[in-house]
Amino acid sequence: MITVTCSKRITTVLEREIGELGYTVVSKSINSIQLEGDIVDCMKLNYYLRTGNQVLLEIKKLHAQEPKQLYEQLLTIEWDKYISKLGYFSVVSTGFNENINNFMYVNQLCKDAIADYFYKKYDQRPDSGPDKHKVVIRLYWDEHEAIVYLDTSGETLTKHNYRKAPHLAPMQEALASGIIMASRWDKRSHFINPMCGSGTLAIEAALMATNRYPGGFRNNYSFMHSMDYNPEAWEKIRQEGKKLYTKTDIKIIASDISAKSIDSAYKNAQTAGVDHLIEFECCDFRDTTIPEGNGVIMINPEYGERLGEIDELTEIYSGMGDWFKQKCAGYLGYIFTGNLELAKKIGLKPKRKMEFYNGKIDCRLLEFELYTGSRKIVPTKD
Repeated sequence: MITVTCSKRITTVLEREIGELGYTVVSKSINSIQLEGDIVDCMKLNYYLRTGNQVLLEIKKLHAQEPKQLYEQLLTIEWDKYISKLGYFSVVSTGFNENINNFMYVNQLCKDAIADYFYKKYDQRPDSGPDKHKVVIRLYWDEHEAIVYLDTSGETLTKHNYRKAPHLAPMQEALASGIIMASRWDKRSHFINPMCGSGTLAIEAALMATNRYPGGFRNNYSFMHSMDYNPEAWEKIRQEGKKLYTKTDIKIIASDISAKSIDSAYKNAQTAGVDHLIEFECCDFRDTTIPEGNGVIMINPEYGERLGEIDELTEIYSGMGDWFKQKCAGYLGYIFTGNLELAKKIGLKPKRKMEFYNGKIDCRLLEFELYTGSRKIVPTKD
């Protein structure tokens, strides 16, 4: 059994991604999806998924209530099927157990069991530590049941490994992908991203439009260090992924009033290999070029934390609504915000409100249909 973890409120998007890859979802929770598969399926999921966090391959279910019982059960696993006696591994554990108040202790318990297994069988043991660049074992212990996984991802999949230029409070790549997938953008119409910041939304849109996947930017996964790693299977997955690359002639425009932000966005796009697909503009959002035709305009404005910021942002949020009405007819407008009070200042009634988290911030993706002609968009009431 495979478990793919994700951020809360992004499960529906991840489920669709997994289905499009040809897999059937067996079950799901608030932040994970379960499906049948083996290590090769895990490789494929690691390569293609845009919105997942970790891809976990179940090793064994254990029944244990006390730490001593857990240790004894961990000794029954044939660890040399997963870890080389000359290798390196790390352990991450989470869960809920009334006998444990610090899961660092469980991490050490698992490390000790693995070490004792190897000492008994080989009179030596692999190295271990906190780094997740080689084999990663994850353990989830919920009262009487513990599940041991091979974390085939290692470092989280939420980072797509192209963002090298720093920027203040950037949006995670997996969240940006999830927001775009939750919208009604068809990848064949224009994608406009005012207030682009580090350019994550525009870059993810360019990657989607050309069928490029996160696995193409990453050289190391935990599964590459496990004993059942099949390099030929991995190379086949990579080559099949590259064959899906396609050209696009849509307009993808990223603008920001900050020249520093535009510079960061351009450098990130270069790393992702999509800088030639994105037009960068240093300007106020109201001056962003809107090409003829249709498509999506997606804005991720600041949310504001202090009173002075709120006063300034009130004008910006109101201005976004005016700009949508006056300049963006024929497009679908989206605003992603973590300030629901400021969202009321937009002055337009959203057709849809989609819930997300940006870290721990409760956010909404608001969708606005920007009609041409005489149809009016009904203002919201404060």
